[in-house]
Amino acid sequence: MSAVDVLARFEDALLLLHRLPDGDTGRGRLRDEIICGCAPVARRLAMRFRNRGEDVEDLVQVATIGLIKAVDRFEPERGAPFANYVMPTMLGEIKRYFRDRTWTLHVQRSLQELHLAVCRAIPELSQSLQRTPTAEDIAGYLGVSEEDVLRGMQCAAAYTASSLNAPATADDGDGELQDLLGECDDTLEALPEREALRQAIDTLPERDQRILRMRFVDNLTQSEIAEQVGVSQMHVSRLLARAFQVLREELTCADAG
Repeated sequence: MSAVDVLARFEDALLLLHRLPDGDTGRGRLRDEIICGCAPVARRLAMRFRNRGEDVEDLVQVATIGLIKAVDRFEPERGAPFANYVMPTMLGEIKRYFRDRTWTLHVQRSLQELHLAVCRAIPELSQSLQRTPTAEDIAGYLGVSEEDVLRGMQCAAAYTASSLNAPATADDGDGELQDLLGECDDTLEALPEREALRQAIDTLPERDQRILRMRFVDNLTQSEIAEQVGVSQMHVSRLLARAFQVLREELTCADAG
């Protein structure tokens, strides 16, 4: 039985759980039944990370913490399946677990906190919006600028969290955890997170800056960008590739300095 099927079995129980008042004697028992019933999914998810040098049982406990949080915070009345909320929540717990142990670059505390806030906002917004949130969605939710959201997302490059490549869906599909951050280009994700990035972007032509914003802030596809800018999709692809090359060169010079 797939993880989605396992989780789907508890949809009705979750609906009942959230209708019961806190003082109801059956509420705690029902909550425990749901958590125990979904626990195999948490274990299965944790096992995907068993070759990362951490104790498997520790990872299972971390995933279970995410499961418990999801059970307590899930809002069935929003209409989204439980799997769409619990999987990102469990993965978020595992991601934080690895991050706490694997920071490889010095990152300002405020930036770390911003990154954490963005990661926490994503599953909440995914449930309420029933789609992957854009940078604008996250910015409005957190009360920060879209640039701050992007900086928080790019902060992921400052730690060796290979768990970003773990499947993000309840099934073993093609989606990855990084997909939860919106549709991003791997080239941009590979850029080092540093304050110099903003200055590097400022060196780009105005049209290139606009295209980058449309791609990573407005979350438009290359075809949609091409239509708005008035060029072909292939030309947009070339412009993005050129912009990435310029940014790499600028950041390389900054590192050398």
